[in-house]
Amino acid sequence: MYHKILKCGACGNLYIPSSKFSTIRKPIKIYTDGSCHSQLLLGAWACLVFIEDEKVILKGEEEATTHNRMELQAVIKALLYIDKRGFEQQELEIYSDSQYVVNLLGREEKLKSKNFITAKGTPIQNVDLVQTLLALIKSHHINFFKVKAHQKDGDVNNREVDIIVRQLVRKNQSKHDNRTKIE
Repeated sequence: MYHKILKCGACGNLYIPSSKFSTIRKPIKIYTDGSCHSQLLLGAWACLVFIEDEKVILKGEEEATTHNRMELQAVIKALLYIDKRGFEQQELEIYSDSQYVVNLLGREEKLKSKNFITAKGTPIQNVDLVQTLLALIKSHHINFFKVKAHQKDGDVNNREVDIIVRQLVRKNQSKHDNRTKIE
C-alpha cells in the first residue's frame, strides 16, 4: 500500500495524512482579514474557509482592540474552526494581507528567546494572541501566503474577506455613533 507523504509548511516535518481525511484531496484554503477603526478601537475579523466545494464565512467584532489583534484573531478563529470540524491533520493554505501574521513563525525563535519581552522590559503587544497562534500553527500543517491588501482587481477571495471586515467595522462604528448621540 502506498501513502501520500506531505511536508508541513510550519515545521518542515514529513507526515502521512490520516485515512480519516483521505477523501479531502485538496488543501483547505483559508482567507483571513482584520480591520479596526483606529480612533474608536472598534474592530472586526473575518475568514473564508474552503473545504473542497464548501465555503464557510466566519466573522466577529470586538471593542477596545487593534488592527493587528484582529488580523491574529482571524487566523486563530479559522484554525479553531478547522479543529472543531476534525481537520487538524489536513494541509492548510492561509492567505493573508498581514505581513505581521504571515511572518510570525519566522520571528518565533527570537520571541521565545526573549520570553516575549521587549527591549524595554514589557511584554510584546498582543502576547496572548501571538502565543495562541504560534501554538496552533505547531499543531497544523500550514503554508502561509502573503497577498496584496485592498486590491480591487486582485484575488477575489481576499477582496471578499476585506469587504466583510470593512462592513463589520462600519456597522460597529454606526452603533457606537448612535449610542454616543443618545448619551
